[in-house]
Amino acid sequence: MDIKTSNIIITGASSGIGLATAKAAIKRGARVALVARRENRLNALVADLGPNALAFPCDVTKPAQIRNAIDKIIAAFGRIDVLINNAGRGFYAPVEEIDIAAYRALLDLNTIAPLAMMQAVLPQMRSPGSGAIVNVSSGATFGILPGAAAYTSSKSALNMLSDVARTELADINIAVSTIYPFVTDTEFYGSVQEGEAAAETELRNVGSAIHSPDRVADKILGLIRSGERQDDLVPKAFGGTLEA
Repeated sequence: MDIKTSNIIITGASSGIGLATAKAAIKRGARVALVARRENRLNALVADLGPNALAFPCDVTKPAQIRNAIDKIIAAFGRIDVLINNAGRGFYAPVEEIDIAAYRALLDLNTIAPLAMMQAVLPQMRSPGSGAIVNVSSGATFGILPGAAAYTSSKSALNMLSDVARTELADINIAVSTIYPFVTDTEFYGSVQEGEAAAETELRNVGSAIHSPDRVADKILGLIRSGERQDDLVPKAFGGTLEA
């Protein structure tokens, strides 16, 4: 898909990977709908990003807010070509200490919300018979990490949702792809739902393997253009394809 002519929705767009992807897409000529909960932050970003960016405050765990945001985006842009499901949160705790209520909330954001967003845009994508969806997973799903069961299971479920959706939608020219970032220099590790100490330890352990959100943004745009099933920024030593 041509980025230049695309109307793109990005969830979790107020910082990190989402914001970097918005900037990269707009630079290439796309129109971008920034979706996130922080309304003031979104409005400030739109003022900086220019006329090809619009803010749509939305909590993607709330179905009514999703429907309202999608209706407004279609009214503003006329159509939706691309959905990037980026909103998510970390969670670190041993299995026996995982709080069940907190885990349900994590699944709601990391797994169910991307599914709800896909369901919300697919009817509109079916009409022209084209579209692209990129789900932002995690390179942590490539391994078995003590303390990461809650987080990696939520993202592993997203991986399967992506792959099955890709198979189901291939005949109508809607490409569903998955990106697997590694440890990224964003607010993610400072805003984990549980286990801040474990998150800090992970950051120390990977050292120079940390990459910028701009690198993830480039990979996401590459998947939109190519329609490939997946890409990653995971070093080979951790099970990915990255040489260094």
